[in-house]
This record gives sequence, C-alpha cells and structure tokens, in this order.
Amino acid sequence: MNGDASGFDRDLEASPTIKVEIYDQAYTVRSDGDPEYLKHLAEYVDQRMREISSGTLTVDSRKVAILAALYIADELHQLRRAHEQADEQLAIRSVECSEMLDRLLKAPRNMSQPASAS
Repeated sequence: MNGDASGFDRDLEASPTIKVEIYDQAYTVRSDGDPEYLKHLAEYVDQRMREISSGTLTVDSRKVAILAALYIADELHQLRRAHEQADEQLAIRSVECSEMLDRLLKAPRNMSQPASAS
C-alpha cells in the first residue's frame, strides 16, 4: 500500500481497489500492491481481532482493534529485536572469520621440498 498519512496521495487515485473483510466489516482499499498479499494481511488482522475478542469481555470493535494493533505491534518489535540480534551475531562471526583468514594467510608457509633420492 502506498500513500501519505493524510490520505491525499494522488497516485492512489489511479490505484485499483481491493475489497477485504475484517471483523465482519467490509473495506475497500486502494493499493497498487499485490491483492493477494493485502487479503492475507486483512485475514491476519481479522484473526488477531477474533482471538482477542474471544479472550476478553469487551464487544466494542474499536477496543478490540486497538488491542489487536498492540498485539501486532508487539510481534513486530519482537521480530525486529530478534533480527537485530541475529545481525549482530552475524557481524561478530564475520569479523572472527575475517581475522582467522588473515592469520592463516599471514602465517609462514612450511615449504618443505621433497627429499631427493641420491
């Protein structure tokens, strides 16, 4: 999906519309992205909202949507943190491998010549 926060992006006027349903509400979304991906996202949000509504006493769909947004934001931040930690580990291992390779390349080579048979 594209567009600015104010919703006045002129590029969206030419974008196709995609119909999705979230929590028994139909929405028409303008997007030049993959329609199947957008539908998948809508299904994910719908699933999270239904999980939350089944575990709480609230029936207010707006409150359920906010709780679902918090749940999804938590997932996002946990995944970002895990990704950053994996990147840090990869950087550390890369430096270790580079240093090991440098040591191996700088090590004196034992150029033993075969003994000549006399």
